[in-house]
Formats: sequence, C-alpha cells, structure tokens
Amino acid sequence: MIIKLNKNDIINLLPHREPMLLIDELINIKKLFSATAIVYVKKDSFFLQGHFPGNPVMPGVLIVEAFGQAAAALTAHGIDKETYENKLVFLMGIEKARFRSPVIPDCKLELNIEATRSHGRVWKYKGEAFVEGKKMADAQWSATIVDRK
Repeated sequence: MIIKLNKNDIINLLPHREPMLLIDELINIKKLFSATAIVYVKKDSFFLQGHFPGNPVMPGVLIVEAFGQAAAALTAHGIDKETYENKLVFLMGIEKARFRSPVIPDCKLELNIEATRSHGRVWKYKGEAFVEGKKMADAQWSATIVDRK
C-alpha cells in the first residue's frame, strides 16, 4: 500500500501542470478518506511575484485550489484506475473558507484533508492548512467527478 505520493505520482493522477500544479507530495493517505498534502511555498513561486511586491503572501484562493487538488489526488488514487482513467474532478462549491494567518514564502504548507461524504459522483471534503503546527486556513468544499471531453 502506497502511503506517499511524490510530484511525479501526482502528475500521473491529476491533469494540472506547472505552474498550476500546487501540491508537491501527498502523505498519510487513508484510501478515499484522508491525506496530508505538502505545498512548498518558495520565494520564486509564480503567485508571489505580484501578490504583494515587498510583502509576498500566498493568495487565499490558491490555498483553496491546493485543497481541491489534494482532494482530487486522494480520490483519484483511491478509486480503480480504469474507472478514473477518462475522468476529471471539478470543484463544485466552497461552503466555508477561513484564512487565519498569511502564508509567506519559504515554508512548508501542510493541508490535512478529509472526504466527509460521497454520493455518486459528488464528494464533500474538509481541510485545515498548517505551517509549523499553526493553523493558517480551513475550508469545506464539494467536487464532482466528470467525464473528460
């Protein structure tokens, strides 16, 4: 049983590519239930160049995107490869999102995510984001699995 996915493993699961592939690792995987995604926020990350000059901060919307990517990777990793082969996971809604502290460069952002419910192709998730044990953000969202066109 794989308990850690590296960037190449994630690329094989998700359609996202640089610069929009935000998650670097997926660890602590409990099949179709939970995992921790790692995002290395670097000084040269594309989103820090203009957000904000002189005071770089990871945009909250990209933290939510990283939550979504982590959930998609968890789901894709957990279901049968043939079932997922021609599918995509699309974000449907963000029910709650709170940003508690700014995420600044040169940190390891840890996203603890959990699938809370699934009904057919619709999944609900929740997650919390931490840097060095400090909660930076949390969210609840839903996603759906759709056929690739």
